[in-house]
Amino acid sequence: MSNNLKDILSNLNKDIEQEKLLEYLNNELADADQHRVEEILNDDEFASDAMDGLEQFENKKELQNLVGQLNAGLKKELDKKKKKKRNRKIPEQSWVYVAVVIILLICIITYMVVKRMGQ
Repeated sequence: MSNNLKDILSNLNKDIEQEKLLEYLNNELADADQHRVEEILNDDEFASDAMDGLEQFENKKELQNLVGQLNAGLKKELDKKKKKKRNRKIPEQSWVYVAVVIILLICIITYMVVKRMGQ
């Protein structure tokens, strides 16, 4: 199986090894192991629903292509958000610099005014 299929299964359940889930999907498990996986899936409703959805794919090539598209789309969206976040940070920092400069100018002007009044 491809690593992409392992990625999609990685968050289903921490009690089951990923290879066991892949073997379960392909009906390659021994009866005892298959029974153990089914018991764990019965306890976790989300994982059970996910496995039911994955089992409906008859063509594993189609599943691998879909997983590849989902992972690529997710990566693209995450990259967009990261870029947007990085771009947003620069203006926030520039406001800090502007505020510091303004405060320094006010301090200098105040000092000069006080010094002149004292003369």
